[in-house]
Amino acid sequence: MKNIIVTGASGCIGSEISRALAEDGSRLFLIGHKSMDFLRDLKEKIESCCNSSVYTFSCDLSKEDEVDSLFEEIFKISKGIDILVNNAGISYIGLLQDMKISDWDRVIDTNLRSIFLMSRKVIPSMVANKSGKIINISSIWGSYGASCEVCYSASKGAINSFSKALAKELAPSNIQVNAISFGVIDSKMNNFLNDDEKKVLTEEIPASRFGLPSECGKMVKLISQSPEYLTGQIITLDGGLF
Repeated sequence: MKNIIVTGASGCIGSEISRALAEDGSRLFLIGHKSMDFLRDLKEKIESCCNSSVYTFSCDLSKEDEVDSLFEEIFKISKGIDILVNNAGISYIGLLQDMKISDWDRVIDTNLRSIFLMSRKVIPSMVANKSGKIINISSIWGSYGASCEVCYSASKGAINSFSKALAKELAPSNIQVNAISFGVIDSKMNNFLNDDEKKVLTEEIPASRFGLPSECGKMVKLISQSPEYLTGQIITLDGGLF
């Protein structure tokens, strides 16, 4: 039975990633922060249809002490982690000149600092076992940039570089680190778009539609089962947009 952590598990994409990874029977550690009722409901649904054990935790992943406490609890249940999916993330929409430092810090801490804190905790057991996968959820805007989403784009670009560098560091220990760069997904993060804006954006996508959260889940599952030689890659799922 694989021991798997999914952060941001209460979001549209995170919940579908959790469902997909539970299909083959795993021990899932689902991490949320504010939507714990949803997460507990997800746990019940997964355990009712899959041969998986699910544990839910609330944690502010940008805070070192909370992450330390989180892993104290996780390691009481499992001695090590086989797969870490760093999915937690938030966005900020607006002009950079109007952005407050507190908003900048909140995005960077949630999207990037959390990956550092989480990865640092799982690496020792993965190195000891000479096995493990770290999957970081990125975005096409990390490579191409999005107007009025400068901080979000910067955080995702940093995640891409983080993934490539850490993959080289951990490859001798047979640990794979990859990032999945999602395109425009039909999730709550894009609810700020009005119908006309969605129509224009859809027309730019060769697949002529937004991606589905369930497709994101399927892609994460594929990478979780990928050959060990696949590491240091930024894998794009964007309907042919770029």
